Amino acid sequence: MATDRAAFCSATGAVLDSRASATPRITPVPHTALAYPPLWLTAEQLHPAPVAGVHAWLFNEDSLTRRLTALSHDGFSVTPLLEGWQPLRGDECAALGVASGSQGWVREVYLRGRGQPWVFARSVAARSVLEGSGLDLEQLGSRSLGELLFSDSAFDRGALQVCHYPAAWLPGAVRAERLWARRSCFSRGALGVLVAEVFLPAFWVAAAIEP
Repeated sequence: MATDRAAFCSATGAVLDSRASATPRITPVPHTALAYPPLWLTAEQLHPAPVAGVHAWLFNEDSLTRRLTALSHDGFSVTPLLEGWQPLRGDECAALGVASGSQGWVREVYLRGRGQPWVFARSVAARSVLEGSGLDLEQLGSRSLGELLFSDSAFDRGALQVCHYPAAWLPGAVRAERLWARRSCFSRGALGVLVAEVFLPAFWVAAAIEP
C-alpha cells in the first residue's frame, strides 16, 4: 500500500461535535528520539505474520472500543493520563504529512476492561490544522476519541499499520518490550488525527490469546 500522506490520510468534510466535561490539562514531556524508531507496517508488509488471534485484533477494522466493551461484558472505561501541546514525534509528523518537529495536541489514555489497563492509546493532531478545525480535543474527558472518530462519517479512516511499540514510549506502570501496537489516521479535509493503540499484557490474558 502507498505510504504517502494522500493514501494514508485521505479526506472528506464536515465537523465533529465533541462536547463533554473537560478534564484537567496535563502538559506531557516530549518523547526522547530513538536511535532506531519503529517501522510501521501494513498487513501486506508484515512478515512473518503474528499468530492468528493477534493478527485478528491488530487488523480488525471495527471499532476497538466496541470490541473491548463486548470482551469486558460492558466493563469498559477510559482513563485519561495526559494531554497538551508538544512537539510531535518524527513518525507522527511523517504519517500526518507535516514538517518534522511540528507542534501538536497529544492525548494519552488507558482503555480499561473490568478496571484493568488493556490498551494504551496515544492520539495526536498537528496544531497547524487542528486549530480552527472545529474538533476540540480538550473537551473529551473520559470519552473514547477513537469511537467518536470511528462513528462520525465525516472522517475517513486510513490503513491500519502495526509495529512493536518502543518500551520507552509507554507509561512506566505498563512499560514492557515488544508489545504489539497498531495505528490509523482519521482524516477530514486537511485535518488528520493519528490514533495509536498498544495492546498490553492484561488484554491478551483477558482475550485468552498468547501473543
